[in-house]
Amino acid sequence: MNIILLGAPGSGKGTEGNLISKNYNIPTISTGDIFRENIKNKTELGVVVEKLMNNGQLVPDDLVVSLIKDRLNCDDVKNGFILDGFPRTVAQAQALKEIAKIDKVILIDVDYEITEQRILSRRVCPVCKSVYNTMTYSKDICDKCGASLITRKDDNKETVKKRFDVYVNQTNPVIDFYENENLLYKVDGNLSPDTVYSEIDKILQK
Repeated sequence: MNIILLGAPGSGKGTEGNLISKNYNIPTISTGDIFRENIKNKTELGVVVEKLMNNGQLVPDDLVVSLIKDRLNCDDVKNGFILDGFPRTVAQAQALKEIAKIDKVILIDVDYEITEQRILSRRVCPVCKSVYNTMTYSKDICDKCGASLITRKDDNKETVKKRFDVYVNQTNPVIDFYENENLLYKVDGNLSPDTVYSEIDKILQK
């Protein structure tokens, strides 16, 4: 099954993607993780992407599409995949249509106030990529692998607002695109992660 997760920053795409990946045994492909890995390794791509992300801007379509196309050629996606953070523009969605068949697109719909609260209290594991929130998790180390948790550089109030505005302006047309393709399903992302996953699982089981 080939799945796309859509939603604003902080909507819970990473958390829900991990749950789907675990229960359906298909990999989650996060453009954000790919970019952050390049930033960490100070690659040429990483330098460009870091500047864009710090300004709350999106990475150019052609660059993102190229990365995704290469990733979808890997052996581990033969039984399906989950795309988190892609596509973010109609141009990306159209390009993806030429690369792979998408079965379902799930929109995790969430209010801005909720996304801001979640992002500002978010902590991530740099090793296994697990995501935690200080509102529900008080430890400084990852519960799964023991690594020290970090705060992403772009998880600050000013950048969160910029990223949300960019999402609304550029990604909402993608929602319309997949609605017209009869592939779009909406879930209420303001609910707890377990409840959101339960609703997603019902959609995937159809």
